[in-house]
Amino acid sequence: MESAEYMRNLIIETPSSPGNFAKVALAIGSLEGDIGDIQTIKIGTSSTIRDVSINCRDKAHLDKIVETINHIGEGIAVHAVTDDVLQAHEGGKIHMKSRMEIRSLGDLRRVYTPGVANVCETIKKDPEQAKYFTGISNTVAIVTDGTAILGLGDIGPVAGMPVMEGKSVLFDQFAGISGVPILLDTTDPDEIVNTVKNIYPGFGGILLEDIGSPHCFEVEERLKKELPIPVMHDDQHGTAVVTLASILSACRQAGVKLADSVVGQIGLGAAGLAISRMLIEYGVKEVHGIDRDEEACVRLESHGGVIADSLEELMGTCDIVVATTGVSGLIKPEMVREGQVILALSNPNAEITPEAALEAGAAFAADGRLVNNILGFPGIFRGVLNAHAKDITYPMLIAAALAIVDSTKSGDLVPHPLDPTVHENVAEAVERVATEG
Repeated sequence: MESAEYMRNLIIETPSSPGNFAKVALAIGSLEGDIGDIQTIKIGTSSTIRDVSINCRDKAHLDKIVETINHIGEGIAVHAVTDDVLQAHEGGKIHMKSRMEIRSLGDLRRVYTPGVANVCETIKKDPEQAKYFTGISNTVAIVTDGTAILGLGDIGPVAGMPVMEGKSVLFDQFAGISGVPILLDTTDPDEIVNTVKNIYPGFGGILLEDIGSPHCFEVEERLKKELPIPVMHDDQHGTAVVTLASILSACRQAGVKLADSVVGQIGLGAAGLAISRMLIEYGVKEVHGIDRDEEACVRLESHGGVIADSLEELMGTCDIVVATTGVSGLIKPEMVREGQVILALSNPNAEITPEAALEAGAAFAADGRLVNNILGFPGIFRGVLNAHAKDITYPMLIAAALAIVDSTKSGDLVPHPLDPTVHENVAEAVERVATEG
């Protein structure tokens, strides 16, 4: 699942003799810091300087890591803390670029006036021709009202723009799709629906992003019914696709058959409800759920789920447990049943750590660091756009999840998100189902 984390780069100097950077890595790991990219800046006769990216909980956590590194020993020091993430966003991450160069008056006449008038007339006579003579069929609107941005919550659409730009970058790189951010200065479902209905002719699909619960359900359901193009809320169905793939991989490693299992879903917000619905559509024996919000529980029951009386009951009766509550440490080790499969997906701090769950008897356990929507949405939209599908169905989403599983190497939970073959496989699987349907 996507989340907000505190990421900084440390410029660290260590003596050039072997083993000194290992001390730094050990210090970071002992404080539960997560090392990302490591770039060697300078190798000298006496010392080496590296640029090391660190993921941590917050500034206090980072300060503790820096202090610990500086006290390791002589010659080891953090010289600077930089914010490469902020720097990477300067000027934004996307811009609209022409696919053609105009080098002559002939080029101008073909691309613009007077030649373009013939293309307009062609489309006027047969609107379907717009699929071939414009970029509409390869363009997706990324729509947000800014009410559920990552783990930050309701921070508004403009503050959420970096996320929408990020989606655009991923669409382009992994699926060759033009993603256009649309920021809405309203949280009213009627206004959101009407706005999207008014702008949809310029797009081949609509990706709803970071729209909060419960109005996200109404917005998506209405748009899916009222628009003739594919609509998907990524926080629901993108998350559900990757979670289903993760569950299937976990079951394979634990020797558990998903179809015969009782699955428990802790937390029934946008992601949790969508995961439950996906499991029900996949054919899971029973899906039990729990949430503090009574309306969320009613929604699950309306889709065929069972509401557990308590967290303890759910943990005691379910073979597979998925948690998406955002509450760190919610699942206590004593609640874990021998042989359970547990996916505690809240980031950056899970409901129970994989280590604690395994020690308590779980057959398999993982957190949400690898369960990233990037594995799903680019290929899903590439597939439906290729097929000129008018909607996105559960058979398509299940096909996407199975393609992710088939692309996963033995011993891994999911594939590497930067592996282009994963996105190609997802697109092909979705297109195949969309075409057959």
